[in-house]
Amino acid sequence: MRTAIIYHPDCRKHKMTPDHPESTMRLDAIQDRLLASGLDIAVPQLLTPKATDEDILRVHKKVYVDFVKNKIPKAGLIDLDGDTWLCKDSFKAAERAAGSGIYAVEQILSGQLDSAFCAIRPPGHHANEDVSSGFCIFNNVAIAVKYAQEQGIKRIAILDIDVHHGNGTQDIFEQDDNVLFCSIFQHPFYPNTPIKNTKTIINTPLKAGLGGDDFKRSITDSWLPAINRFSPELIVISAGFDGHLEDDMGQLVLVEADYAWFTDKIVKLSKEINCKGIVSMLEGGYDLSSLGRSVAVHIKSLAEV
Repeated sequence: MRTAIIYHPDCRKHKMTPDHPESTMRLDAIQDRLLASGLDIAVPQLLTPKATDEDILRVHKKVYVDFVKNKIPKAGLIDLDGDTWLCKDSFKAAERAAGSGIYAVEQILSGQLDSAFCAIRPPGHHANEDVSSGFCIFNNVAIAVKYAQEQGIKRIAILDIDVHHGNGTQDIFEQDDNVLFCSIFQHPFYPNTPIKNTKTIINTPLKAGLGGDDFKRSITDSWLPAINRFSPELIVISAGFDGHLEDDMGQLVLVEADYAWFTDKIVKLSKEINCKGIVSMLEGGYDLSSLGRSVAVHIKSLAEV
């Protein structure tokens, strides 16, 4: 598949408190692993443009966007929601993170790419229309999906593999029958969303301590048949890697081979249903070594190299 890595240096400028797990070092760890694996040469890397206010307002209420803008400090850090902090460059990073998914969709719909991985921060899947939470300012995946819908894409599947439930994304699309939302996550666990399943919402909770066999069984039994029936024209992945056994943010025991298996299955299915492409956007993953390794196998599977 024609695959690219989409990024921007501005995403490194977003600062949190010194010991915060959602740090600039996450992107450094990914880049180091890409260099070590040779993927920096095998897979093109593209700079993302900024999302405009109009792009962000497809998902988020104006009063909330203005609130975030007005909270940006001239120096130092300011607390946004108890989990998420802002520095003077945080809005610049958030604009690039939100813009990356739009740019990936554009590249796929124009026939330039078959898939893309957006190596961005801050993450997004806990943010809903008017509230930030869980390190997330704007919902990057939702912004990309709303843009794709405006371009005439009728059926879109969002696949969230973060160890935490994608509550913000579910909130945004739970009334939209043209979006299939699937989330596999540790439960009970933050953000403690009530388990809800409908025709287009598939929540797959896993107990702490479960690993690859249960992950694969859940994907095989629940997700793959639903995706096949729904036949999405576009697949968007909320790519969190904090379910890895080395990541103490959660208590699942996945390894990078499980993420490679998942990606291989989705790539294969996307071809079988003639999906236009796959956009994958970084969410969680806080142990630096396992994050870098997991992202590398994920990109390798996307690119089939």
